[in-house]
Amino acid sequence: MTPAELAALHRRCFTLPRPWDADEFAALLATPAAFLCCAPGGFALGRAAAGEAELLTLAVDPGQRRRGIGRGLLDRFETASIARGAQTAFLEVAATNNAARALYAAAGWQEAGLRRGYYRAPDGAAEDAVILTRTLAAA
Repeated sequence: MTPAELAALHRRCFTLPRPWDADEFAALLATPAAFLCCAPGGFALGRAAAGEAELLTLAVDPGQRRRGIGRGLLDRFETASIARGAQTAFLEVAATNNAARALYAAAGWQEAGLRRGYYRAPDGAAEDAVILTRTLAAA
């Protein structure tokens, strides 16, 4: 997927956190630690360095949800992270994103912290980010 295609899908998926534009995707993809996992209807963007991986964003087209695409992308992210030497992974998710939180919990991710007021909703309201972590491989 091109940065423009990533941005278009991200825009269809998110208002909180705010969707990223093509330039932001291009800049992230240009960094050496970044990697992209794609599937029809979605993508996961991550980065891995120094034994840790971060899931930066996971997006599944709203019309394609509840078909296992998100779980498949999460599995691909974890596999790619391990291949890059990561032993642990983390992510942040909006506290009110119940569908994503259920996906991550079912995959074994555990709550590790909370960033109060981390996101801003389109109406300006503050939204907490929940930090999740998962062990990928034995140290």
